[in-house]
Parts: sequence; structure tokens; C-alpha cells
Amino acid sequence: MKNILLFLVPTLIWGSTWYVIKFQVGDVDPMLSVSYRFLLAGLLLLFGLRFTSHWRSFKLREHAFIGLQGLMLFGINYWLIYMSELYLTSGLVGLIFSLLVFFNILNARILLKQIIEPKVIIGGLLGIFGTAMIFWDDLRIFSFADGKLTGMFLAIGGTYVASLGNITSARNQMRGMPVLASNAFGMTYGGIAMMLFALISGVEFSFALNVSYVSSLLYLAIFGSIIAFGAYLTLVGNIGAGKAAYVSLIAPVIALIISTVLEDYQWKNTSIFGALFILIGNLIALISRKKKHPESPLEPINDD
Repeated sequence: MKNILLFLVPTLIWGSTWYVIKFQVGDVDPMLSVSYRFLLAGLLLLFGLRFTSHWRSFKLREHAFIGLQGLMLFGINYWLIYMSELYLTSGLVGLIFSLLVFFNILNARILLKQIIEPKVIIGGLLGIFGTAMIFWDDLRIFSFADGKLTGMFLAIGGTYVASLGNITSARNQMRGMPVLASNAFGMTYGGIAMMLFALISGVEFSFALNVSYVSSLLYLAIFGSIIAFGAYLTLVGNIGAGKAAYVSLIAPVIALIISTVLEDYQWKNTSIFGALFILIGNLIALISRKKKHPESPLEPINDD
């Protein structure tokens, strides 16, 4: 029962965060919203860890790699994802982000020289085909007029950058850096980096003092980035990374349901089959990795 609860907490929270992100874009520049979120989450997590046995001091070189992890996993990645939600429903963005499974495996082959199993290639092709089916009407005419293709490319770009962040995280874990402490520093560094980018880019600093913006910011920082992540890590410790990774298969389904109900997303036959192809592709990839790499540090962490 405890493990079921630990599975449900990150699944439901991460499945809902895609919709909550909608309240973070519009009035405030996405770069700033990402900065506020991860600065708040990182500093709160660091403060909490400081008084527990999970606290860890790192060397300067280790901080450099943690900073790289934070920049990609808690900075640029989410900036692109937030931008994509200006054009797409939250459910579609959540579904595209599930392609992280395949990007992780591809980048692990390129950068970490890990072997790609044939089943993973099949799953990846299904995922690509499913994405094409969902955006088939827009791809046929290849027009950026309504912004859907712009949103798709932004979401895919954000997912790929997140994968590079996961690869860096895997590299850090392989060198003995504890996940919780390195991610706490990584969130903080990612938030600082996006704040600096905003300054360099000349973004006008603002903060929306309204209930929807503040409450969504707190939800994303505390529930989406601390509570859900803590529950997920505990679940990984209890049942292994292979089984826990199924969180990344169920969360997009939750996101799609929420998007259908609250954003009135209109389903077509092509989009239904496209979503099924993506989810089936994910399932094939996850089953394959579970058998051969049950404790791989590259299992997707859907910290949304």
C-alpha cells in the first residue's frame, strides 16, 4: 500500500503540472517564471537538506557539472516547455515530453556508449510516428500561422535538452554524487542561470501578484518539484528504477485527460491513434530497459 501511494503521488502531481504551467505563462515572461519556480524549489530543498543526513558538500569541479545539469534540466528545458504551452494544450505538451524515454536512450548511446536494444528502436519509431499523426493536419500544409508547429518544435526541443540534463545527471550519479543533494543545487543553479539570461536578454522583470499565478508557482515549486520528486526517489529505492519509470507512462495519460476536460481539446481519429502509438512505444522501451538495465540512472524523471 505504501508503494502504491508513492506511485500515485508523483503520477498525479506530474500529470497535473502540465495544466498548472498554463497559469505561469502570459503575464510574466516564461524565462522569469522558470527562474522563480526553481529558485524557490532549490532554496527550500537546500534548506531542508541542511538539517538532515542527506546534506552533502561538493568540490568545485562537482559543482560545475551540477550547474550544467541544472542549466539543462531545470533551466533551458523548462523555458522551452513553458514557451510551447503558449501554442499547444497542456496535454499535448505532456505527451510530447514522454518522448524523453527515447531521447535518453539515444543520448546514452552517443555520449555514454550504452547499447541500444532493437525493441527500443521500434518503440522510438512508434513514438515519432505517433507525434506525426497528432500534428498531421499541420504537417500536411507545413504552416506556422496558427503556432501549432512552433509549439511542437519548442516542446521537442525542450524534451531533448531535458534528456541532455538526464545524461549529465547520470554522469554525476556514476561518480557518486547523491541524487537529492545534486538536484537541490541543480535547481538553484538552473533558477539563477535563467535569471541571468533574463537580465542579459533585456527581459522586463515582473511578478504577477494574483491568486492564479502565485498559487500555481507554489504548486509547481513545492508539489511538482519537491514532494513528487521526493516520493519518486523513495519509490525508486523501494522497487527499483525500472518499475518506478512507469510513472512516466501514466502521467501523460493524466495530462491528456485534464487537457480534454479543462481545455476542451478536440480529439480526432489521427490524434487518438497518435497518442496510442506514443504510449505503446514508451511501454515497449520501458519493458526492454527494465529487463536489461533495472537500476539504470537514465530512467526518466518526469519532474514537471
